[in-house]
Order: sequence, then C-alpha cells, then structure tokens
Amino acid sequence: MLSILKKNLVVLVAAVLIISAYFITGVLVYTNNQYNDINTGNLKEAVEILKGFTPADVFDDKDIMADWASRIADLSHYRVTLINRNGQVMFDTDADSAAMENHLDRLEFQTAVRSGMGTALRQSATLGQYHFYAGIAINNPAGEFAGVLRLSCLIPGFYSRLLSSTIPFLAVGFFVILGACVGLYRYSRSLSRAVEEKLDAELQKKTAELKIKSEEAETESLHREVILSSMFEGIITLDNKLNIIVANPRLCSLFGKEKNVPDMIRGMPLLEFSNSTELVEAARQVLSSDQAQELTIRRYLPGAQQYFQVFAAPFDDGIVMALRDISRLVKLEQVRKDFVANVSHELRTPIQVIQGFAENILDASSIEEIHRFAQIIGKNARSMDNLTNDLLTLVSLEDGSSRPSLEKTTLAPIITEAVDLLEATARKKNITINVSCAPELSIQLHSSLLVHALVNLLDNSIKYSGEGSPIQLDAFAEGESCVIEVKDKGIGIPTEHLDRIFERFYRVDRSRSREAGGTGLGLSIVRHIALLHGGTVEAESHAGEGSTFRLKLPNQ
Repeated sequence: MLSILKKNLVVLVAAVLIISAYFITGVLVYTNNQYNDINTGNLKEAVEILKGFTPADVFDDKDIMADWASRIADLSHYRVTLINRNGQVMFDTDADSAAMENHLDRLEFQTAVRSGMGTALRQSATLGQYHFYAGIAINNPAGEFAGVLRLSCLIPGFYSRLLSSTIPFLAVGFFVILGACVGLYRYSRSLSRAVEEKLDAELQKKTAELKIKSEEAETESLHREVILSSMFEGIITLDNKLNIIVANPRLCSLFGKEKNVPDMIRGMPLLEFSNSTELVEAARQVLSSDQAQELTIRRYLPGAQQYFQVFAAPFDDGIVMALRDISRLVKLEQVRKDFVANVSHELRTPIQVIQGFAENILDASSIEEIHRFAQIIGKNARSMDNLTNDLLTLVSLEDGSSRPSLEKTTLAPIITEAVDLLEATARKKNITINVSCAPELSIQLHSSLLVHALVNLLDNSIKYSGEGSPIQLDAFAEGESCVIEVKDKGIGIPTEHLDRIFERFYRVDRSRSREAGGTGLGLSIVRHIALLHGGTVEAESHAGEGSTFRLKLPNQ
C-alpha cells in the first residue's frame, strides 16, 4: 500500500498534468482566436479603405473596371474579388473570374447585402485553402446596390502558426510539473516556486501579445505609407473643414512642392496648398452631396495651364481625393485636332480646284481648253500626292518606336546625290548649286534620310530664288559637330517668322507657297531628321536678302 507521501505525490502530479494540459490548450485556443480577430479586423479596415478608391460605376463599364483592376492589383497584398448583385464574379486577382462559380450563397456576400459589411472564415472553393473573407457593399451612382467588393487572405495551418509558441509553453509546463514534484519533498518552497513560475509565464505571455500587436500596428502603418508613396496618382484626405490630414509625395510634386513636405502640410487648408478654387469647389460638392464625383479641373500657372482628373469620395468625416495630371493628354488632343484641321484645310483647295476644272472639261469647247484644264488638274493632283507623301514621311519620323540605325558614312557622296536629284529643277531656272565639302569628312548618319533633308532644303532655295541666282552648299567640321549649310540669295524670310518656320503647315506666304508647290511640311521633316540624328537645324534670314539653313549633326 502506498504511503501518504506517495499518494499525495501521485495526486499532485496528476493535478499538475491536468492543469498544465488545460492551461496549454487554453493558451493555444486564445492565441488562435486572437489571430483570427486581428486578421478579420485588418481585413475589414482594408476593404473599407479600398472601397474609397473604387468607382461607383465599376460594375457598369468594363474600361473603368480594367483601369481600376490594373491599379488595385499592384497596391494590395490581399486577394481582391468583385461580385455583382447577381453573385457573378466579375474580377479576381488570384483566379480566372470566368471559371468561378456563383457567389450568391456566400456568407460574406449575403451579410454585406443585408448590413453593408460581412465577414466569413472557410475553405475557398476556388483555391482549396482556408481564407478570411470580408465583403463590403458597393452602390452605383444612383445609390442602388450594385455588388460587393471582397478581400480575402490565406490562413496558414494551425500547427505552423502556433508551433513556435507551443514549444515554450510545453517547456514551461514541464518545468511546472518538475517543480511541483520536487516541491512535494520541499513543501513550502515547491508551492511558492510553482506560483512564481505561473506568474512569470502569464507576464511573458501578456508581454509577447503586446509586442505582437505593436509590431502589427507598425507594419500596417508602414504598408499604408508604402502604398501611398508608390502610387502614380496624388492622394489627399481632408477633414470636413477642408484641412489636409494626409497627402502623399506624388501630390506634393504635382503642385510643385517638395517631396519631403507631406508631414509639414498636415492641417493646412486645401486652398492655401493648391491655389485652386476649382479643386476646393469640387471638395465642397462632395461634402454637401455625400456622393463620389469624378471631374476634370484646370489649374492656372504662369504662362501655362495644368489639367487634373480628380476622383473625390466621402471618407469617414471628411473626403479622400485622387488626382492624376492629364496636362500632356490634353495638349496631345489639341495637337491632334490642329493637325486634322490643317490637313483638311490643305487638301480642300486642290480638291475644289480638281472638282471645278473636271466640270469645266465637260463643258470645254476646244482641245486647247481641255489640255489647259487637264494640266491644272494634274498640278493639283501632284500637290495632293506630295502632301500625302510628306504626311507619311512625317508620321514615320515621329514614330519613336522605329528609330533608324546610323552608320559611319562619308558625307561628300550623300551631298552629291542630293544635288544630282535637283539638277534638272535648278537648270530650269538657270540656277547653279556650288558645293564645298572635304572628301574625308564622315559622320554617323542614315544616308537616305539625310539625302531627303538636303533635297528639301535645296528645293526650298530653288523655289524661292530668282532666275540665275546661285546656291551655296558647304559642309565642314566645327568642334564635335558637322555643319551643313545651304545658302541662297532668294526672297528671304522676315525675322518674325523664323521661330515658327519648322512647324508643320506653317507658311510665311501661303499663296506663294502653294503656287510654288510646297506642302508646308518640308522644313518640319528636316527638323525631325536632324533630331533622329541627335542634331539640330536653324535658319538665318532677312526679307529680300536670302536665307541660310544650317544642319548641325554630331561628328562622332
């Protein structure tokens, strides 16, 4: 029969084992619940933030959804899913939305429909792993329910999450048991030691939990800063008095501020920061209507204008705004309109002439009249052909994706080829083209393009020079450049026009230019050819004293 001491030892050991097992189990369950609560809270906060960046009509326009998806996919480390009001998956960052089943019966979807926000914890039917889910209702611009924006994140396995924390607690339990057994023989010392060990374990656990929460909060804050700093759009949040709460560096650069001033402008009124009454008015409209808005605003700068595409939406007790600089797009659109208008204008005259004289041929009374009308039609047809050829050449030169390859080439044969091409034209006006070029002079060039540029310059000189007026073409090295000059003694160009003669369709005298057969694109083509060679072109001239056109190309 066991002695009372042994019986007490067995009872104590059993009690300690039971208590330890219960304690460890409780700690594991508590830690797992804390993990779930923290991740669910983070996911809910993230989906609320992401909702602020989601256009209300994202379900109605595929282009808006594609643009939104391209930006959101790079900004979120969560899995992002868009589900329309019928449960159909419209977009998913981790799976093919077309192959996904209907989500109408998902708990987070149904809860979001009823209360605006829903969460769930389950195994994903698409990915086959356990995930946290958080969904938030999205209303269309009319305020009607349009669908659900859902975020989810993977839940690592229970043992992989808790193994690192389980081992220390098992060790603590082992030492508690060992201390209790030894304490049976040492009575009072063992009891006090057990109490001290338990208190230490609790303190360590609480300390560890506080450290984990602090690190998670710091990590979340860092994630937000990284996202805001890496965004191409300028982001700003304002309180209900339109004072700045947060602004990312991109926004500061858009308004000409230093990138390191986001913290310095906190609390600054929006009008003082932006000097834009249009932006302030847009913010007030969002506050008063409590509805998201997308609009384009204009900001006036000294000698220029800046255009922004603005998306503004209510956020907590203030608003959040995203701004994108579209000034270059607006400028390109204006250039496109001007180009179309110029082409239409240039084609209208020869088309009208051809049409008119074609009708005159039908009413002609003699072969001489038909012959004269046909010559006029042919001349205008050639003008249209020259214009279309020059347009095609200019478009090809402006296409940055097809840059020509340059080769080290002797310059003299290139100049000779250009002069030979215009020999017959010059002979009709009894014009002599004199050339001066060192035989050994060579540069990196594209031969056909440079011939084209020289032909344009020489052709201009011939057109606007009088009968028998000579033309001088000189090529020489000057420092690290090779200079090609074309000089004539023609009608010259007034000084006030020199800054614009290389623009497309710009003519000093439109009637004389058309009469000479010019398209208004020749000098623009010369300029682009110079740029493709890494060089420049310039002009010197005075009315009635002739002109000098100077090509400067790198001599390397």
